[in-house]
Amino acid sequence: MIEVYIDGASAGNPGPSGAGIYINYKTGKVEHHSTFLGELTNHEAEFEALIIALRLCREQNIKTVSFRTDSKLVDDAIEKKHVKNPLYVPYVKEALELIDHHFDLFFLKWIPSRQNQQADRLARQAIIKGRK
Repeated sequence: MIEVYIDGASAGNPGPSGAGIYINYKTGKVEHHSTFLGELTNHEAEFEALIIALRLCREQNIKTVSFRTDSKLVDDAIEKKHVKNPLYVPYVKEALELIDHHFDLFFLKWIPSRQNQQADRLARQAIIKGRK
């Protein structure tokens, strides 16, 4: 099963932010995506990384996937299909729509930060690129 590692990062809260996405196809093929997001909070960047990764999978017609995140907030919000903070409601709504309408099989798993270093590095690279 294809594994997608996602991470969002902010230099400040809010501050310049980036999304990092590392896709492991389990065939030897991997993809690295690093996207500057502008001024966001860290939690907003985490949700943006999820949305970008879901869209990438949709564009590539990936129907069965296992996502990994080090954000408890993102993991809990998607698992419970609910988030308390109104700022994050649109992110959760969009993510759930993408998941429900595109994927045959979708998993999201929380992992410790040390297991998400590739996506973290890509998110931080996006911040550096965006500042230039």
